[in-house]
Amino acid sequence: MRSRSDLTVSEAYKARYPGVGFGLTLITGCKPVTDHQAYDHYKRKLLRKMRKKETLAEITARINTYDAFFQSFGFECPLPKHLKRTINSGFPQYNLMVDAHFMAEMCAGILVAVTDYDCFDGKLTLDVAKAGEASKGMGQRDFVTKEGEIVLRDEKDIVCILCQGADEKTRVKDETRNVFFYAYAVPGIDSVHLEDGLTVAAETMAEFGGGKIEGIEVY
Repeated sequence: MRSRSDLTVSEAYKARYPGVGFGLTLITGCKPVTDHQAYDHYKRKLLRKMRKKETLAEITARINTYDAFFQSFGFECPLPKHLKRTINSGFPQYNLMVDAHFMAEMCAGILVAVTDYDCFDGKLTLDVAKAGEASKGMGQRDFVTKEGEIVLRDEKDIVCILCQGADEKTRVKDETRNVFFYAYAVPGIDSVHLEDGLTVAAETMAEFGGGKIEGIEVY
């Protein structure tokens, strides 16, 4: 699995964002949901828990912190709209991998990416971008970084720009079996919430996708 030896936090990141965490988890051997009744019950239980007044207030406050960070770079954060939709209509339903990602975000109030572990090229680096770096986002969108943006790199490409999105290369597909979630903090977000969200994602994949949790790492 990807562990502390497989991810490096750059000196530039440490200097610009001291103490701002990052987390990851790998779940191997995952398959699609088969027990849809139990899965629907599980989702409803999580939804009731996150909609409780005090819990929802804390989640909303964290999402507002992400939103302010995104706006500081001139981008719209997707989390506020996702939260509003979840409160009104429940968790969206796509496939188990994408569902687990949304549940992790909404239950913990953090930003999470879901990816295909086998599509990364080598080791990962959490870094700070220079202005003008290029990345090919989902749907072949062209991303260009701004100075100081938080990025995740493998040994070949930028695989995710926090404020703009993940790349096409590592996108999950129907045949994805080794599912890799990672979660960013921003200034003002405690790393414990990264662990909380990644635990939701990992346990969901293990219980309903039959996967094996290889570990949860928070930096």
